[in-house]
Amino acid sequence: MRIVGGAWRGRALTGPGAAGGLRPTQDRVRESLFNVLGGGRLGDPLTGARVLDLFAGTGALALEALSRGAAEAILVDNGRPAARLIAQNIRACGAGDRARHLRRDATRLGPNEGAPFDLVFLDPPYGRGLGETALEAALAGGWIAPGALVIWEESARIAPPAGLQLLETRRYGDTTLAVLRAGTEDS
Repeated sequence: MRIVGGAWRGRALTGPGAAGGLRPTQDRVRESLFNVLGGGRLGDPLTGARVLDLFAGTGALALEALSRGAAEAILVDNGRPAARLIAQNIRACGAGDRARHLRRDATRLGPNEGAPFDLVFLDPPYGRGLGETALEAALAGGWIAPGALVIWEESARIAPPAGLQLLETRRYGDTTLAVLRAGTEDS
């Protein structure tokens, strides 16, 4: 695993190996995703963004966003293997001043005590319905800013909860990436 673009392009990240059943986003899928985000059709969702990475696993998505201009990231994962990998990868990128691991269940976030996030990554374990639950918790807790982009990686068809509009989906083998937009205060 590596950072595929931006200031830390080529920087090696520690992958899970056989640890904890983690399934990180493949480099080629991550590269395609960030090409979509950087392509201009969605504006500029990266520069200066506050990033929330739910089910962060290795932290690769949030760290890729930081490498490409995001301002800060909160990486949410409550697994022990993930905590170790996230810490190692934050150190490997020298991102300790811009990235923080929040060891919490992504489906039970509770209220957000800070500003909401502009860009949200969601990569739950496939096929268990955890993505819907996590997004509902994030919306209810004030974690997602009006107009924020949400990138959801799943194995099957994605049905966004109320408050999120599906903009597009892309398939990469057994992976579906959905790009969603949070409703604005006016909508």
